[in-house]
Amino acid sequence: MTDFNTDKNTQFAEDKAKNKLDELAGSAQQQFGDFVDSPKHQVKGAAKKYAAQASDAVSDVTEAVRNNPLTGLIAAGAVGIVLGLLLGRK
Repeated sequence: MTDFNTDKNTQFAEDKAKNKLDELAGSAQQQFGDFVDSPKHQVKGAAKKYAAQASDAVSDVTEAVRNNPLTGLIAAGAVGIVLGLLLGRK
């Protein structure tokens, strides 16, 4: 069981490092686009940067839910209730 947790922690650390590198690459590409006044590079860089940030956030939430499933269940239920109330109104 400890081997499984070690593998998961290693994978989590690798994912965080990859996401940070992707975020930095996207930021660099966006700045390059600003420098050469290229909207194409600006948009590609911004997309890469924000995709990496979103992936990082998903990894954080996944790890938090894995460590405390009851809190994750309560949060998911609360989101479902709020969405139901918002979509149910006409």
